Amino acid sequence: MKVVAVWTIKGGVGKTAAAVNLACLSALDGQRTLLWDLDPQGAASFYFRVKAKVKGGGRKLLKRSAALQPLVHATDIENLDLLPADFSYRLLDLQLDAHKAPERRLALKLEPLAEEYDTVFLDCPPSVSLASESVLRAADALLVPVIPTTLSLRGLKQVRSFARKVGRRGLLVLPFLSMVDRRKTMHREAIERCAADGGFLAAAIPSASVVEKMGVHRAPLNAYAPSCEAAQAFAELWRELRARLGTGG
Repeated sequence: MKVVAVWTIKGGVGKTAAAVNLACLSALDGQRTLLWDLDPQGAASFYFRVKAKVKGGGRKLLKRSAALQPLVHATDIENLDLLPADFSYRLLDLQLDAHKAPERRLALKLEPLAEEYDTVFLDCPPSVSLASESVLRAADALLVPVIPTTLSLRGLKQVRSFARKVGRRGLLVLPFLSMVDRRKTMHREAIERCAADGGFLAAAIPSASVVEKMGVHRAPLNAYAPSCEAAQAFAELWRELRARLGTGG
C-alpha cells in the first residue's frame, strides 16, 4: 500500500481538486483506492456527496482500538472509497497530542488497511502543525500543488524544509504546477523558474472553470468532462505519480 499526501501550507491552490481527481484516476486504473479527507472543511467529502461526519469525531478515531474501516464510505466510482472529514478535525493537533508518539499515530491507523488498499490519498488542511507532521510520517509521497506565483513558490521552500525535518525516510516530495494561466506574464516567468528547479513533475494543471464546476456537479472531472484539458492534465499527473510510486498499471 502506498500513501500519498496532498498538502501545502498555502490554501486556494487546487489541493482538494488534485486529491479528488487523482484518487478517481487511481481507482479507474484498477487500484483499490482510499481517499481520506483530513480537512475539517470537508470539500473532498462534499464532492463525493458524502456527509462530512465521523461518528465519535477525531478523538474517537485516533484511539488505538478504533478501526478506520467501519467509517469508510463507498463512492459511485468502482474501487474508490472515502473516509470523510469531520469538523472536529479542526482540533486534530490537540487530539493527537493526547497520545503517545503522536507523530506516528496516523501511520499506525493506516497499517491495518494495507491488505485492503493499493493506494491511499490524504487530503490535508493547509497548515503547519502536529497533524502535518503525522501526515508526513505516514506518507510515501508528498504531492505539493504550486501556483506559479512568488508566494506559492516561497511556500514550497517552507514545505520542503519541514518535510526534510519531520518526514519519514525516503519521503518523495513532488511539487507540480497548479491553476496555471499562461496568459499572465508572472505565471510564465514563474513557470521558467520551476523548470529550472528540476524537482517538479512535468504535468501542469490549468486554471479552468471546468475544475471549479466540480462543486456544481459534485464529482471528479472524469464523471462529466473527461476529455477537457484539465482532465487530461490530471491524467498525465497520475501517470507520473504512478511511475514514481512504482505501482504499475
